[in-house]
Amino acid sequence: MKLKEIKALIELIDQKGFADFEIENKGFRLRIRRYSESPLSASPTPLIISSPIGGELPPRRAEQRTIEVQLSEATKQAQPDAPAAAVPPPAPPEPEPQRHTIKSPIVGTFYRSPSPTAAPFVQIGDRVQADSVVCIIEAMKLMNEIQAEVSGEILAIHVENGQPVEYGQPLFEVKV
Repeated sequence: MKLKEIKALIELIDQKGFADFEIENKGFRLRIRRYSESPLSASPTPLIISSPIGGELPPRRAEQRTIEVQLSEATKQAQPDAPAAAVPPPAPPEPEPQRHTIKSPIVGTFYRSPSPTAAPFVQIGDRVQADSVVCIIEAMKLMNEIQAEVSGEILAIHVENGQPVEYGQPLFEVKV
């Protein structure tokens, strides 16, 4: 089962409100379970996914991999076992700075500088313009300069130098 299929399945199960879901197909077993918490608990309710690693092993010998997925605040409030009166209304949220995510337009290798000895194009805290080059992505021996797309301040860099990137993968966060 592919990661996109698992994500879509988690969203569907979350929307339908299932407490426990399990599917088995060709030696792959996926179990998604939602745990209830007391209404006074402040942490989100996790979904637990476990699947055997390495084909069809007997259940007692199969290693288990567990992935926790945090449910959204809206999903927690929609659960029927949490009375609405016990939870105080949330404080008005602080206005967050508007953020823009610069995503990879291609698959390739991410480079923060034009050469191994040169300084990086940008650092956290640097101001950029829409046409500023923020990195290079090498694809099939071609160096593609990636521009900021917006004017603002670099808040985060999500990829390490020399790391492979996928199409649509977040590279930078920019405060607009």
